Amino acid sequence: MPSAKDFKIGKNCEVDQGVSLGYRPTRPGRFPGLIVGEKALIRRGTVIYRGTVIGKNLVTGHNVVIREENLIGDDLNIWSNSVIDYGCKIGSNVRIHSVCYIAQFTTIEDDVFMAPGVMIANDIHPGCEFSKKCMRGPTIKKGASIGVNVTILPFVTIGENALVGSGSVVTKDVPAASVVWGNPARVHKSVYDLKCVSGLTDKPYK
Repeated sequence: MPSAKDFKIGKNCEVDQGVSLGYRPTRPGRFPGLIVGEKALIRRGTVIYRGTVIGKNLVTGHNVVIREENLIGDDLNIWSNSVIDYGCKIGSNVRIHSVCYIAQFTTIEDDVFMAPGVMIANDIHPGCEFSKKCMRGPTIKKGASIGVNVTILPFVTIGENALVGSGSVVTKDVPAASVVWGNPARVHKSVYDLKCVSGLTDKPYK
């Protein structure tokens, strides 16, 4: 991934008082600089660590933490009290709602939406002395939508445009354009079979 060799904040950024940019990691290693693109809005209580690269139009809520060694695209919106741990790759136009945790080594592609309370895991053997060597978060493909209070386990791939229902625990791969829910989450239908109960549109996922 590109390295943040310089401490660079883009033009036309709004940074509240009480924001910490370029926080120094305590992990071993070198984490030079921080790059944040233009037109960011960074609210009070946000902490962004050194060694991360973020594109333009970042918007954070209050008390957001973005750790080191993350590569993040344009137009990330991340709401209050959410955490992106280190070593993640996140695309453009991603929406992460409040009180979400994105575990280390997670990949999130473009146009993904996460509702409040999504929890992502990356450790298949918690407490094992070798667990750090096999950590890997899930991969969430382009356009997927994740409902409220969903838990996603390590190594899982959620396919493009898939929809994960609220409260689900995702333990295995989710096919593209499928609707899953439950514990463990199972496929119930296609997103193209869903109808809008409010009557605003015939097909919410065209």
